[in-house]
Amino acid sequence: MTRKTPLDIARMQPWPVKVIWGMLAFEFLLALFERQWPLAGVALFTFVLTLVPLYVSSRIGISMPTALVVAVTGFIFATIFLGEAFDFYNRFWWWDIALHGGSALGFGLVGFVFVFMLFEGDRYAAPRWAMALIAFSFAVTIGALWEIFEFGMDQIFGTNMQKSGLMDTMGDLIVDVIGGALGALAGWAYLYGRGPGFTRAFFEDFVTRNRRFFRKIGKRRRGRGR
Repeated sequence: MTRKTPLDIARMQPWPVKVIWGMLAFEFLLALFERQWPLAGVALFTFVLTLVPLYVSSRIGISMPTALVVAVTGFIFATIFLGEAFDFYNRFWWWDIALHGGSALGFGLVGFVFVFMLFEGDRYAAPRWAMALIAFSFAVTIGALWEIFEFGMDQIFGTNMQKSGLMDTMGDLIVDVIGGALGALAGWAYLYGRGPGFTRAFFEDFVTRNRRFFRKIGKRRRGRGR
């Protein structure tokens, strides 16, 4: 198989991602013209971050569902660029809660997908509650690492990502726990053929795109698997 170049990967992305890239490019050039170096730096940094998931997935041979690509790109754009450069965190009181809740739900879903992939799609290889617990732990861990990142940015670069300090951090972690639990619960329900339609569609799309990682899916084994 011919390895795709970064330009090939960029061309394959859905239009919402390209729109976000276009907005970042415009703001970057405008900031350079107006000599707003911090804004230009944030725009460039945000753009680079949106490329990381695409690069990593390409390197490890995983095809990301379109919805996941758009969600990840939008989250990075909303968090780094809109949140910090345009101060959306202070303009809209719900901005931080929405981003943390949505990202935690997403990480719970992604965490479950990767746990399911480790068992090659065998839903009876481990207790279903254990798969959900691992997915939940993954989501909460990512949330905790993000809080460490915010602390580091505030201490090193003098940003204000933590806002009110301890209260902001603890509030974010609580939202992360709730969102991660919902994502893990959706994975648990999927193993029973249930759960919200959009989460089932996400799991099925991921499995379909990466069938070679789920060779045991649909194969039943004797055992409780509860």
